[in-house]
Parts: sequence; structure tokens; C-alpha cells
Amino acid sequence: MDNIKTLLKIMETLRDPKDGCAWDVEQTFKTVAPYTIEEAYEVAEAIENNDMDGLKDELGDLLFQVVFHARMAEEAGFFNFSDVVAAIADKMIRRHPHVFADENFRNAEEQTIAWEEQKAKERAEKKQASILDGVTIGLPALTRAVKLQKRAARVGFDWPETSQVIDKLNEEMTELSEELVKNKQDKDKIEEEFGDMMFVYANLARHLKIDPEEALRRANHKFTKRFNKIEQYIENEEKNIDQYTLDELDRLWEKAKETERL
Repeated sequence: MDNIKTLLKIMETLRDPKDGCAWDVEQTFKTVAPYTIEEAYEVAEAIENNDMDGLKDELGDLLFQVVFHARMAEEAGFFNFSDVVAAIADKMIRRHPHVFADENFRNAEEQTIAWEEQKAKERAEKKQASILDGVTIGLPALTRAVKLQKRAARVGFDWPETSQVIDKLNEEMTELSEELVKNKQDKDKIEEEFGDMMFVYANLARHLKIDPEEALRRANHKFTKRFNKIEQYIENEEKNIDQYTLDELDRLWEKAKETERL
């Protein structure tokens, strides 16, 4: 707790209008929010890289974001860091009656159902009318799509078979192709059809029990690794990478893929 007190004091000092840091003093919830999101992603990256030293540092950076927001809230008279801690502690106790109370669940599925029932009760207390209320708009779009679909699935609005999702995906891809032929200048309509297709991709990931964000991160990593190999292959050549033809680059790409199999 002494370390937490020290961190809170540091934040208080940084925000002091007279003796603090000019940059920290002028920040608002809105200006700090992008940094909070960025730090959360850096935590995920450290985990992805199995970098435990990095994870320790990134968790500290993320904690600092919590302290930053709590300090601004305290200055505005909304709440303080202690209130944040108390709120999450109360929520975890409330949502785990099988641990902290007398309820017993036979398996993880029953526990998940009870968890969702408790969350639904909390939404009702907050007067959130729609079952989709509370799915954070600021989430990455693919993640939010999955959460929206999970909520809808709870009341039966879902395809029972994965094959039906694939059929829908093929339908959306066809509609996109048709728009590209008929209205290739209508960027808004093309974006709409592309969005519909991506929404079904997210639904397919959910049916396959795959995190689409994680799957895409892996694909990004694989692309980066292979492209870096291409750059290594031509590093000592006489011409720059932008002077290679697509066919030449594609052959190097296949060569990079082949090295992964060795």
C-alpha cells in the first residue's frame, strides 16, 4: 500500500497547478483516453511476446493511467482512487457468489450463466433498456461486433450452425462484389457492404470460438516476419525494393514461407 500511496502522491504533484508538470496539468479525460487505450494494447503485446519484464513495466503504465483518471475525477469532485478500488472489489464479490457467498455451481457453464444474469441485473439497475446497452463503443470494432453478437445470441438471435454463418458470409461477399461492379464510385455504399462482410467474419470467429482480434494480430505478425525476410533477401542487391516487380517480390515471399517449414 505504501507504493500505491507514493504513486498517488506523484500524480497529485504532477497535477498541481502551481508546481506540477505543465503537460499533465492541462490534460483532460478526453485527451488522456487515447493513451489509456494505447497502454492496454502494449500490455497485450508484452503478453503476446511472453515478455514478463515488459509486462511488469506495461502494467505499471496502465496502472498510472487509472491513477491519472482517478486524480482528475477527484479534482472535479466525482470520485477518487479509493472509490475506484472499492467499486471493483464490490463488483467482483457480487459477481462471484460461488466464492464469496453460499451459491454453488456444478460447472463453468452454470457459473457463466449466473455471471451474465448478474450483469443483466446490474444493467437493469442502471436503466439500460436494450440487451445491447453497455457494450462499449470505444472497443476495437471486431471485438465489439463479437460482444454485440453474444448479447443477441442470449435471446436466440443467432444461427445454430456454423455452416449457416459461412453461407451468410458468402452472401455478403457476393453483395460486395456486385457493388464493386455496379457502383464502384460509391465509396459509402462499398464501405457499408464491406462492414457487413466484416461483421459476419466476426460472427464466424465467435462460432469457431476464435478471438478475431487475436487471429488478426497473429496474421499481422506473420506478414511482418515474412516481409522482413524479403527485405533481408534484397538488402545487399543493387536495386531497391520498390524496383522489384510484383512477380519477383511474390517469389521472394514464397521463399520466406518455405523457410518457415524448415
